[in-house]
Amino acid sequence: MFHLSTALPSREDILKAVEQYGYVPIEPPVGIDLFAEIERLKREKNAVLLAHYYQDADIQDIADFIGDSLGLSQKAAETDADIIVFAGVHFMAETAKILNPTKKVLIPDLNAGCSLSDSCPPEAFAAFKAKYPDHKVVSYINTSAAIKAMSDVIVTSSNAVPIVQALPKEWKLIFAPDKNLGMYVMRKTGREMILWDGVCMVHTIFSYQKVRAMRAQYPDAELIAHPECEPAILEEADFIGSTTALLNYVTRSPKRRFIVATESGILHQMRKAAPDKELIQAPAEYSCNCNTCPHMKLNTLEKIYNALLYEAPEVTLSPELIRAARLPIERMLEMSRELGLVSKG
Repeated sequence: MFHLSTALPSREDILKAVEQYGYVPIEPPVGIDLFAEIERLKREKNAVLLAHYYQDADIQDIADFIGDSLGLSQKAAETDADIIVFAGVHFMAETAKILNPTKKVLIPDLNAGCSLSDSCPPEAFAAFKAKYPDHKVVSYINTSAAIKAMSDVIVTSSNAVPIVQALPKEWKLIFAPDKNLGMYVMRKTGREMILWDGVCMVHTIFSYQKVRAMRAQYPDAELIAHPECEPAILEEADFIGSTTALLNYVTRSPKRRFIVATESGILHQMRKAAPDKELIQAPAEYSCNCNTCPHMKLNTLEKIYNALLYEAPEVTLSPELIRAARLPIERMLEMSRELGLVSKG
């Protein structure tokens, strides 16, 4: 651990520390106003801070843009900042780098991975894909750059259904990695797809029995769920949608009480947008805080400050991987614009 009171670490020391810890292990000066300092560094370095809805409330409040995977991808593609700081998980920062190969992309903690992305190792998926040589690959954005490079089109939970519906009917499809989202898309579109067997640790932990009991306890509450949840939860849900769709539904619905089956970070934006609504976190199978993503919560204000100050950890990808992975992402963004899912501006 470095101590700023004794000496400023060299760039070499910083990089060695990041290699060891995955983040810059320096305590900010005592009494520093992290909010003010982060804003100052963003201005001085022409940096933008993108944050996912699953981040802690303080990070959401200081971010330049908060969104789900589709919205964040669009903002990453549009930004004119020199530095992108991505408060999310690793595949999101990779996506920002793929869309901005000449910009510096920082992630506060390289250890912020994703159980769903990790469930689809590139070598194993390449072997799986080889079994279906006549199939096109539709990959959920929650995948590594290597999986994206093996894909024909990327989707998010916001656009998976309309994009799959719009793909040529003669295409045979593989869907990876989330099997629950894949099954949901199959039900909504009527299209058969070969599914990779992957899941999100947060969205599969919700207890069907406890949710049923909670609905009996609160009969006036609506159950809203992310499509990564298990089929039993989705069948019980009154509304299914992406993180942004869930937020919009709570804001616009005349209902007053909601049971929310997704990561708890979204509750902060829901409460800001609809302070008069009662929000109840859907219960997990076990008595633990499992519906909070431990990877997302590795990011902190201190790590964001250090990332901006020392410009590390930086996400780097080979030019070849960037070129291959960019094509299916750009196809998603273009189809989303053509389908009216995002702005064409």
